[in-house]
Amino acid sequence: MNLLITGGAGFIGSHFLELEILKLSSEIESITVIDSLTYASNLKNIEAFIGIKNFRFIERDICDTGEANSVFDRVDAIVHFAAESHVDKSISNSAKFMRTNVLGTETLLRMAITFGIKKFIHISTDEVYGTIEDGSWDENCALQPNSPYAASKASSDLVVRAFHKTYGLHTNITRCTNNFGQRQHPEKLIPLIISNILAGKEIPLYGEGTNTRDWLSVKDHCKAIDLILFNGAYGETYNIGGGKELSNLALVEFIISLMGANRNLIKFVEDRKGHDFRYSLNFDKIATHLGYAPSFDFEASLIESIGWYKSNADWWN
Repeated sequence: MNLLITGGAGFIGSHFLELEILKLSSEIESITVIDSLTYASNLKNIEAFIGIKNFRFIERDICDTGEANSVFDRVDAIVHFAAESHVDKSISNSAKFMRTNVLGTETLLRMAITFGIKKFIHISTDEVYGTIEDGSWDENCALQPNSPYAASKASSDLVVRAFHKTYGLHTNITRCTNNFGQRQHPEKLIPLIISNILAGKEIPLYGEGTNTRDWLSVKDHCKAIDLILFNGAYGETYNIGGGKELSNLALVEFIISLMGANRNLIKFVEDRKGHDFRYSLNFDKIATHLGYAPSFDFEASLIESIGWYKSNADWWN
């Protein structure tokens, strides 16, 4: 397999690259990463792999179709991570999200058809389902996005579905819960909490902190994507969960306890517009059909992340 990873210098993409680079010269013949190196990606995330035989990095916007042959020729599979992903930023500037997440995905799908690429794995999010008070969404639930970010991802999911149905492209869509781990940009909740504690800053918490999320180790997420890449059924969608549901307040308090910080750092702020109350995925399908199960302990993974942020405070400078 000749593999193309979009957004491979970002948080989740670089962890997936770490996993797949081990398969070079066995299941994988070559790996190409394309990334436009926006603020949320970082060349440091992948610099250890630059120079490895059969690995190449190309700085590139996914909406760019110029010199496509040099990028897409001989590619067998695309794993598509590249996206604008911060909900707050989508509220203040939705156009950028629509361009990258919808038009960028459509551009890649056209390239896949043009170059005869065999498989397209689209990395999406649980946010496309909206909010759920009780129970959990399965893959057949309606898409009811509530933020511009979620709407852009739901739209890109539908474009992927359309290319599968119209052109017969082998696609898979993955929808994950909230990821965490090393190298995540500090705009996201867990690294924001850790970074602010380390700097002695207040920890802003929306509303009363009762909004609930399911937390997924980025390493478990990438293991699941790997299973789908090699074994995912034609045209299927898979939910990927971590099985660790917490309110935002409980999460903050847990990290405060792990770091020995003062609870007075918590500052409740005006709630986000259209803030979804709860996300929860039923991931029985990938468990039953592909053997996925989360394996990384939540507390141990958090402690590992805390240690990484302590040692890499200047990572994003």
